Amino acid sequence: MEITWYGHSCFRLVERGLATVVTDPFDSDTVGYEPLKLKADIVTISHNAPGHNFTGAVKGASHTIDGPGEFEIGGVFITGVQTDGSNRKAADKPRNTLYVFDYMGINVAHLGDLRSVPTQAEIEALGTVHVALVPVGGGEGLNAAKAAEVVSLLEPNIVIPMHYHTPAVKMQLDRLDKFLKEMGLHEAETLPTLKISKSSLPDETKVVVLNYQKE
Repeated sequence: MEITWYGHSCFRLVERGLATVVTDPFDSDTVGYEPLKLKADIVTISHNAPGHNFTGAVKGASHTIDGPGEFEIGGVFITGVQTDGSNRKAADKPRNTLYVFDYMGINVAHLGDLRSVPTQAEIEALGTVHVALVPVGGGEGLNAAKAAEVVSLLEPNIVIPMHYHTPAVKMQLDRLDKFLKEMGLHEAETLPTLKISKSSLPDETKVVVLNYQKE
């Protein structure tokens, strides 16, 4: 399968013969980056904010998923798990949905705008995670230290950072190097897209940085 990053928390997941997924499409006027012009069968929304729910940027989508549940669409199994920030009062807890996409046995977890370390029950609900798409830049999402803690709990084969500062982003976010430092790295492998198969997954957790793509 192939994973492409379009900036912020927006990815496209593609596998021949299966449904294409776009996660958290954003409004470029709010977030920055180039305006999105994507096509997909499925759009997932982690929460309702302009940086994550701009479905108008995705054409052709027959399904939009914006909450928890279990779904099977176009050969892709999707599990949505709701999380809430534990540092707020119950009345104003932010609603966030994590999604796990099962592409023929490769499980990709998109953590959305996760703000706090998930509970053990939430971690168990995600199941085995091969590729984790993790917010690392603070702001409304995890900061570098909490992101590294989440990675240690999930133990994925591959970590792809998202939701951090780049020259194209308008929002106040931390730079990627803070997260790399928390992971004990000075740098990480950088790729235009990630192409993986079950047999190519590394045994030890590896951080892969994707260059954001313009459409």
